Amino acid sequence: MAKIKVGITGHNGFLGTHLKNQLNFKYDSYQIIPFERYYFDAPNQLQQFARQCDIIIHLAGLNRHHSQEVIYNTNLALSQKLADALVAAAFDGQLIFASSIHQAQNTPYGRSKKESNEIFVHAAEKVHFSYTGLIIPNIFGPFGQPHYNSFIATFCHCLIQNKSPAIQDNVIDLIYVDAVIETIILALGVDGIRINKIPHQISISVKEVWNLLIYHKQIYFEKGVIPDLKNSFELSLFNTFLSAIVEGPYYPRPYKVHSDVRGIFVELIREFNGGQTSFSITRPGVTRGNHFHTRKIERFSVIQGEAEVNIRKIGSQDVKKFYLKGDCPAYIDIPIWYTHNITNIGHDDLITVFWINEPYNSEDTDTYVEKV
Repeated sequence: MAKIKVGITGHNGFLGTHLKNQLNFKYDSYQIIPFERYYFDAPNQLQQFARQCDIIIHLAGLNRHHSQEVIYNTNLALSQKLADALVAAAFDGQLIFASSIHQAQNTPYGRSKKESNEIFVHAAEKVHFSYTGLIIPNIFGPFGQPHYNSFIATFCHCLIQNKSPAIQDNVIDLIYVDAVIETIILALGVDGIRINKIPHQISISVKEVWNLLIYHKQIYFEKGVIPDLKNSFELSLFNTFLSAIVEGPYYPRPYKVHSDVRGIFVELIREFNGGQTSFSITRPGVTRGNHFHTRKIERFSVIQGEAEVNIRKIGSQDVKKFYLKGDCPAYIDIPIWYTHNITNIGHDDLITVFWINEPYNSEDTDTYVEKV
């Protein structure tokens, strides 16, 4: 059966990266058609791209810039160029446009989203392609750029840098990036012209988010404890925080070793959520892993032997290496969307203890094969 061909403008951005990764690793029925930013300045190339696609998801645009006029003009120009290309190519598939709740506000960014919707509706009516405009709440999640994608990304960055951001304590509607991706995927292939408002998952004050992140930092940085994550929002918030930590010098973290005449005792993990702890024995030269998770928190602890742990963010070529030895007990927590493996680089058996925050479920493993 032929795959549905999907083109994504802005596929290297925050939302685009998550969408591309999920389509690539969770679904077999879609083929992503490559897109390059310069297509917007090459009308023939943009039209050729449109002809190759069954579905186009338009995510490219500016969220922030020191000039509000640049935001407005850039976003509107990108939308108009895409609409013109669709008309010229007699596009007969589906266009999905990621708008924002800010389109209801009289700001340059908001007006650019509202007017883009109008441009696409007009083009869809003219050449009869299907159009879905998605009005999306404020998104947060792993890999957001601080001071650009989300105030939560900014807060995580500031906490890790021991800085205090300016906080406007207003209530804000939030949605985790995975929920947005799920909505986009459900919209794939929908006929007709429609504007859908995606409901937010939580309304919360900015200060409350900041206080939760401070709690996460205090209990995780200072005590090595997985926080008490009371609901899916707090789990998503902690995963977002954890994704920011791995870029810094935090890992590996030493364990506290209690030693006396009997030997040593090391508490591997203390947490509020339960989960699963296991161990493996790996022969010299053998590698385990080469997979990633999209929601699970996972900790590697070496208690005997020597190990090299490699991790790589999906979509990146940058491989980070960490070394663990049983005689210097330490651990590494693996962020979501980082493929990872562990290799026995010593001469003796490697004993590794693994903890993960949810028990293994063969019907929903949340495990995707990808070589580091």
